[in-house]
Amino acid sequence: MYPEHGVSPTLLPIGIVTGSLRFSRLASLCAAPLRRTCSVSRMTAQNDTGVDRAPANDFSHEQEGYQHGLKPRQLQMIAIGGAIGTGLFLGAGGRLHTAGPALALTYLIAGIFAFFILRALGELVLHRPSSGSFISYAREFYGEKFAYAAGWMYFLNWAMTSIVDTTAVAIYLQYWSAFTAAPQWLLALIALVVVLAANMVAVKVFGELEFWFALIKVAALVTFLVVAIIWLVFAFPVEAGGEAVRTGFSIWGDNGGLFPNGVLPAVIVIQGVVFAYAAIELVGTASGETQNTEKVIPRAINSVVFRIAVFYVGSIVLLSLLLPYTAYKEGESPFVTFFSSLGNPQVGSIVGGIMNFVVLTAALSSLNAGLYSTGRALHSMGMNGSAPKWTTKMSKGGVPYAGILLTAAFTVAGVVLNYFVPSQAFEIALNIASLGIITAWGTIILCQMRLRQWAKQGLAKEPTFRLPGAPVTAWLTLAFLASVIVLMAIDYPVGTYTIASLVIVIPLLIVGWFLQRDRILRIAALREGVTGPYPITGRDPANQVRRGTDDEGDDTD
Repeated sequence: MYPEHGVSPTLLPIGIVTGSLRFSRLASLCAAPLRRTCSVSRMTAQNDTGVDRAPANDFSHEQEGYQHGLKPRQLQMIAIGGAIGTGLFLGAGGRLHTAGPALALTYLIAGIFAFFILRALGELVLHRPSSGSFISYAREFYGEKFAYAAGWMYFLNWAMTSIVDTTAVAIYLQYWSAFTAAPQWLLALIALVVVLAANMVAVKVFGELEFWFALIKVAALVTFLVVAIIWLVFAFPVEAGGEAVRTGFSIWGDNGGLFPNGVLPAVIVIQGVVFAYAAIELVGTASGETQNTEKVIPRAINSVVFRIAVFYVGSIVLLSLLLPYTAYKEGESPFVTFFSSLGNPQVGSIVGGIMNFVVLTAALSSLNAGLYSTGRALHSMGMNGSAPKWTTKMSKGGVPYAGILLTAAFTVAGVVLNYFVPSQAFEIALNIASLGIITAWGTIILCQMRLRQWAKQGLAKEPTFRLPGAPVTAWLTLAFLASVIVLMAIDYPVGTYTIASLVIVIPLLIVGWFLQRDRILRIAALREGVTGPYPITGRDPANQVRRGTDDEGDDTD
């Protein structure tokens, strides 16, 4: 949000960029002919309450060429798969060791806010489905600078994440002896080529791949839940450190209770837990290519409550009841740790291979989603001038291949660099990606708040699918995201260096804006609606109506 509206610390990158990019009003850019075009675009209409309103922004050009190839079953699985990834399958082990059983509470709290973000996104999607997702909404509600910063921060997120994903795939493949002889960079490159090829064919291929990726992850979790419950109900023994261990709540009592290491470690790990939910916003991107959006999107979003409660919170609770928190460790899937504790080495080996396949699937799923979403985001940005014009190129099959190839090019560079970069620097790159996620989620909430404000003024249609408890829940979500940034800053050294990287990121965004500004404003000036005549500030429609009246008087003179 712009400074005069009270910027949220959650959107630190956007707030600084938009506060720094100061320049003259669009009047200096609009010559006499363009002034008339601007005046025409401010013609008012009446809504069903009889209140004068500005014409709705026309962003339909962003959707030209796309095919509605995603089916309801695919979108449901995309929604599920977006919230289940390596953050749970791999990262939960180290976090359990740090926070103990309290990690379940951390996942629950983060999951509640993830649900709020999805419900806010649902309001925006039903207002106007768009493959540009929150970037397009940022342009509609806050103007061009906001959309520019949000878009490139999101691209930064997925570019970094794609680098991590390809490397992770290579590491997971080398778990099996058949791949140990192959160089890591070659396996990473093969993974990228395979997923890239699937994304270049058609959206239905992406949807089908993501459907099966998500199905594998869900099946693995359901299998664990069933086995874990059986082990608890029948009190079957497990082994930890070579000794038999009693399962159940007694494990908590014998190992320091709910907060064995204190409250602070449980609070600190929330920054890592938040990013276990990364990619939930993919539902918004997919909405632009989905059939029956009004019915499918609410159903997909509402299902989040169930899967958060069962898959995330349920899994963590069961893991903490089956083994002492000290049995879990960083770098090993907690599910592998549990199955290896059943006392049979052969079972442990088999399950280890199965879970490695599941984690491999999660990494491929993330890479698949990254290429899909950034391709659409860059296409939307290119259509509005925020990205190079060639990123708007689209195949006959409705695939924005130019944007996808740009992301893939960054990923190839990352595969090469990863050969030389130390592990700590690699972690910093992953944390930089997290800044893009916070920016995306904060943008979604701010756009929802503006949409609700306009609806109350009769300047937009009242949403039928709403964020519960808004605006209180919206403000709480922004405060939560801001607290995550603070926790990152005090998490020395990686988190501190990540926040410090904004010193480099923000100037790059500013330079990029000025390089693209003329094209952005030229395109925006031709667009009717809120951000047309005033593309810099994204004026409120009510103010636009008043300005339209004033300008009509000026034209008469």
